[in-house]
Amino acid sequence: MKIAVIGYGYWGKNLVRNFCELVGASNMVVCDFDKHKLKQAKSAYPSIQITASFIDILSNKEIPAVVIATPAVTHYQLAKECILAGKDLFVEKPLSLTVNEGLELVRLSEKEKRILMVGHLLEYHSGILKLKELIDTGKLGKINYIYSNRLNLGKIRREENILWSFAPHDISVMLLLLNEMPVSVSAHGGNYLHKNIADVTVSTLEFASGTKGHIFVSWLHPYKEQKLIVVGDKKMAVFDDVAEKNKLFLYNHKIEWIERIPVLKKDTAEVVRFSLSEPLKEECRHFIYCIKTKSKPKTDGYNGIRVLEILQACEQSLQRHGEVVSLVKDDLKSSMYHRPGFSDVGIHPTAIVEIPCSIGKGTKVWHYSHVMNGARIGKNCRIGQNVFIASKAEVGNGVKIQNNVSVYDGVKLEDNVFCGPSVVFTNVINPRSHIPRAGEFKKTLIKKGATLGANSTILCGITIGEYAFIGAGAVVTRDVPAFALAYGNSARVKGWLCACAEKLNFKNGRARCNSCSKLYKLQNNAVKCMDRS
Repeated sequence: MKIAVIGYGYWGKNLVRNFCELVGASNMVVCDFDKHKLKQAKSAYPSIQITASFIDILSNKEIPAVVIATPAVTHYQLAKECILAGKDLFVEKPLSLTVNEGLELVRLSEKEKRILMVGHLLEYHSGILKLKELIDTGKLGKINYIYSNRLNLGKIRREENILWSFAPHDISVMLLLLNEMPVSVSAHGGNYLHKNIADVTVSTLEFASGTKGHIFVSWLHPYKEQKLIVVGDKKMAVFDDVAEKNKLFLYNHKIEWIERIPVLKKDTAEVVRFSLSEPLKEECRHFIYCIKTKSKPKTDGYNGIRVLEILQACEQSLQRHGEVVSLVKDDLKSSMYHRPGFSDVGIHPTAIVEIPCSIGKGTKVWHYSHVMNGARIGKNCRIGQNVFIASKAEVGNGVKIQNNVSVYDGVKLEDNVFCGPSVVFTNVINPRSHIPRAGEFKKTLIKKGATLGANSTILCGITIGEYAFIGAGAVVTRDVPAFALAYGNSARVKGWLCACAEKLNFKNGRARCNSCSKLYKLQNNAVKCMDRS
């Protein structure tokens, strides 16, 4: 495998070094318009191939993969040409300088079946991954806010401002740790070296879960500092990327309310140990793995677009002197985002999806819904507004759950079940507030194709048969057979329906659907479809 790196500047040199160590210098090609830089590359790695012609890279069929490490303003055009030339692609952050350009690259890569990976380096940092583990396992409790700073003296650019140059790292990390998109952002900045380019910015990200993110970036700082602070209601964590060792600490500080006055109780810091490896090498190794296995990268094009959405909104806020910019769009389709770890799944920015859980391709989770860790949801489902799905709930393929439904532990919805608005499930037969019943949950099974009408109540421990139809407002207290139409309080079987929901009229124990022509047999108060085609 040959890999070409476009751009042998400050960061390109680091990429070349790592790829040379991973695939060998003889399998590396460096392209740069600056011939002096090419000489430097050849001197450092004598067996490396060099060229000043980007066209040579595009036309060389022996080079299947390209890494773009040029100024951000060039990313879109170079990436587009690489994808059209049939190359798998690794683009340093940001993917582009506009969301529309980023979307075009993602769609083009999907059309051409090419790998598109974005260089969000910190998502491969073992310290950040350890911090995410602490958050996901509840060690920090509910996250109140995350503060990050990325400060340095130098690396001043004229192609983009400090927000676009430094903040992508911090934004991508916050999305990784919280696993949700912000609902709004605001940003303030200072232009000190050039009246049109911000050298310092402070951005605030508001999340539907109540968490806030604060990002402070500057290239006019007297010393280098890169810290990430996570404040939970149980513990606090500090990640210091500049520290040579002991990069991650936990603090068990507490605030106690005494006579309605908050009193701080400080505790000593605890060092969190983890195996430290070079993040860039892990990132490069992941790209090689994705090329060989044709796997979707951890930081794929959609990951890059999410960061672009936030950067673009922060830029708008900067231009409007700190005005809050909403990321929740009126167009519902355009406000669905593909989150890390969920391939081809649409999750609204206001939804809370805990990790780990399983959500199938094509499923969409809408406004203010909450999917708990451990929940299993199939493919092509529609989870409506304000829906709760518990850890031990099971949802099959093609299920539609309308607004304001809670699917509790012990409830299983098979394929193509329809739950109307405000359907009520239960899982305990004799609840008392003062008596724990968690070990007494009863199983409720809604079989394939069944329909539960709006405001119906399904008591626990029962089974509703295939393609049964429960009328609106019904209270179901006993098993309902397949193809039955049941309604009332308590619900009783009032008739029979075809799988297509047309009424069946039986004569001598047989009925043929007037709509789809399927044949049914009625025997011993049970209906069986004789034609499953």
